[in-house]
Amino acid sequence: MDVMILGIAGGTGSGKTTLTNRLKEHFGEDVSVIYHDNYYKRHDNMPYEERCLLNYDHPDAFDTDLLIEHLHQLRQGQEICCPVYDYTVHNRSDKTVLVKPAPVIIVEGILIFQNPQLRDMMDIKVFVDTDADVRILRRIMRDVKKRGRSLESVVQQYLTTVKPMHEQFVEPSKRAADIIVLEGGKNQVALEMLIQRVASHLASVHLAQCQ
Repeated sequence: MDVMILGIAGGTGSGKTTLTNRLKEHFGEDVSVIYHDNYYKRHDNMPYEERCLLNYDHPDAFDTDLLIEHLHQLRQGQEICCPVYDYTVHNRSDKTVLVKPAPVIIVEGILIFQNPQLRDMMDIKVFVDTDADVRILRRIMRDVKKRGRSLESVVQQYLTTVKPMHEQFVEPSKRAADIIVLEGGKNQVALEMLIQRVASHLASVHLAQCQ
């Protein structure tokens, strides 16, 4: 099967997930999604207090090699057991999610363009670019409401690791993008353009299957 890998990167709170969800909703089972966040390294031997202090916005925080291995398996038509990260305890959980091969694989994450090997696997690279003030407000709302964080902890993490790591790693990776999308899933023009590109790929895959 001819597999298209679509990378969607951008800073925290930029709208990556919204764009990813819109594409997934439109194409259904023809699209499988992998989130780089689920590949945060395990820290089972580290107490919660120490895990809270780790830098989760540095490339070394991720087991990107495992993600690359899983993408190779999906391209070969194999199912994978994707790890699941638990934000409330700052550690990978014992659960996994079965991800099935599909004609289109979306990989989403803040640092997916930073690793050359991972980046080179992608057929289309999209960077979601959103104003920093909007991104921090979205992050605060998300982390407090959905991830059980305190406002103080979110602001502290943003100032000590999120913002400097964004400037050092995320923002420079924008140069690797094929497409820069302003405002993520709210950008209807960009969304429709991506839908047309994915639909064209799916049409060619389905045609080949019928021959």
